[in-house]
Amino acid sequence: MEFALNAPAKINLDATKRSPTPNDLDIVVRDERFNRETTPNRWWAGDAFGTAWHNALSATFPRGEAFFIEAVKAHREGAEPKLAEEIRAFVKQEINHTREHIAFNKLAENAGYDIKAIDQRVKEMLDLTKDRPAIANLAVTMALEHYTAMMAHEFLANPKHFENADPEVRDMWRWHSVEEVEHKGVAYDTWNHATKDWSDWQRWKVRSLVMVSVTGRFFKNRWKDSLNLLAQDGITGWKARWGLFKYLTVTPGVVRRIFPAWLAYFKPGFHPWDHDDRELIQKYEGEFADALMPAE
Repeated sequence: MEFALNAPAKINLDATKRSPTPNDLDIVVRDERFNRETTPNRWWAGDAFGTAWHNALSATFPRGEAFFIEAVKAHREGAEPKLAEEIRAFVKQEINHTREHIAFNKLAENAGYDIKAIDQRVKEMLDLTKDRPAIANLAVTMALEHYTAMMAHEFLANPKHFENADPEVRDMWRWHSVEEVEHKGVAYDTWNHATKDWSDWQRWKVRSLVMVSVTGRFFKNRWKDSLNLLAQDGITGWKARWGLFKYLTVTPGVVRRIFPAWLAYFKPGFHPWDHDDRELIQKYEGEFADALMPAE
């Protein structure tokens, strides 16, 4: 693909010539386990809307994170040693996340929620990607990894998201969030490696268009899933829609609060580590020192 006729001259639209990923960043595999014996109330987040939103997210993670792993691994050949090591750590972290969200999803099912329809739809969507070029799957992964990083930052920075949650459920989401922040640059750096022969304009254009597409599908599907779960609690119609909208945009307002970070993705030269938020990781490590034991 060539965009030479339309490309602005001598404008660096991407970050391939530099990688703001910190040189001293360590991606630590925290082999933690949660929710094996937890029996929280049905509304573990303290209210129906937070519960529905997080259950809807979690229902997509086991298959989604397996997709992320394969998309990144498909482009590791020829990566510089530092990136190759980060990819290996990314894969290990995501494998653990998959395991823990399987356990969490069982917890939701034990509380009476039917999330099988969400899992089935994710399977059907991912089946459509099997014949797609591998680079397209990496572009989607990069966009969705930005979503997980944005929400992870918000979940760690704003205690309101989990202030009424079951303690062990809260710890699981915080653990997951820490590792999403920690490896937030891996898919992006892998993309830069895989597209090193592309023009800056082509790379910027593709990642921006993919993010717009991913955003539309992400919110359409999570909104639909959350309303389905709310209906299982007997909350339907305008009450369900308004309550979910208020939860997402007012208090605690995760969608409203991540909007600036979402917008930054379209900035020429953007990189996930333009914002170094490792202080959130350090805060977690200070509170949970025993979580630093590496995986065997």
